[in-house]
Amino acid sequence: MIKKISLLIIAILLVSCGSSKPSARSTPKKTVTTRTTKKPVPHKPVATRKPTQLKPVAKAQDIKKIEQQYEGAKEVSKSTPNETVYSKSEILEATTRVKVTTAMVLDYINQYKDIAKSNMSQYGIPASIILGQGILESGAGTGPLSTLANNHFGIKCHKEWTGPSVSYDDDEAQECFRKYQQPSESYQDHALFLTTRDRYAALFQLDKNDYREWAKGLRAAGYATDPKYPEKLIGIIERYQLNKYDSEVLGTQFIPKTTVPVIAKDSVPTVPVMPQVAINSGSDTYQVVQGDTLYSISKKFNLSIDELRRKNNITENSISIGQNLKIK
Repeated sequence: MIKKISLLIIAILLVSCGSSKPSARSTPKKTVTTRTTKKPVPHKPVATRKPTQLKPVAKAQDIKKIEQQYEGAKEVSKSTPNETVYSKSEILEATTRVKVTTAMVLDYINQYKDIAKSNMSQYGIPASIILGQGILESGAGTGPLSTLANNHFGIKCHKEWTGPSVSYDDDEAQECFRKYQQPSESYQDHALFLTTRDRYAALFQLDKNDYREWAKGLRAAGYATDPKYPEKLIGIIERYQLNKYDSEVLGTQFIPKTTVPVIAKDSVPTVPVMPQVAINSGSDTYQVVQGDTLYSISKKFNLSIDELRRKNNITENSISIGQNLKIK
């Protein structure tokens, strides 16, 4: 019994000792919010798009400069003792007025003569007329319409044209002219223009070797409004003997219709060769030849320059080879 009591006391003492120890205070864990640090993304340079390089649009004053550089001289150049014939300048006037050298015209002829002969064979238009019109209308390829639009024949748009075009001052301000990718397209369109329009049908009844009547017929059919168009065209054909290409196509003998020699490009005469023109005192007109000026013509016929201008309704000093002037 005593043992049981002793064991009970020991047990109570042990329990009381255990309860007298301070209990461990549980400290609540602090909740630490950990900020997630994102790894830095390496900087990629933003690709910048280069601006499209646009071709500058021609301003009005720039176009004016282009046209001014083709303005003809006020007077046909006088010959000088050491001047070669093919380096002389002459004025060509149709839809444009330009000043060119004979060498430039010869280069133009050499470049397009084969196209002209081919078109004569295919369409029946004399090669001399094709080349003569090309030279006259385009200023031997230097005029504004030919350089800006490859239009070598001054063909306007008309209602049936659906291709590209340019605006240019002609009979009226800012008229519509056809534009081509290549000059050869202009030559092709010229042939189609003449062969598909009824008003030019009478031309194809003419002798293909008669460029004079063709030149007059073009003016009569309304191809050009210039009353002197036929004589300008004939003057160019005879000056450069373009009718020899007609003979080559037709297989006929070539007979020159002019006394004005055409000097080959590779020959360099020291003195210009001038045509010998007989002055008929009984004639009322005089045909302009190479080297003529209003001054020289007025002296030949004892006229003042003003009187010569008045008789021929000339407002400037420009005259063309082959042009007929009234002298009485």
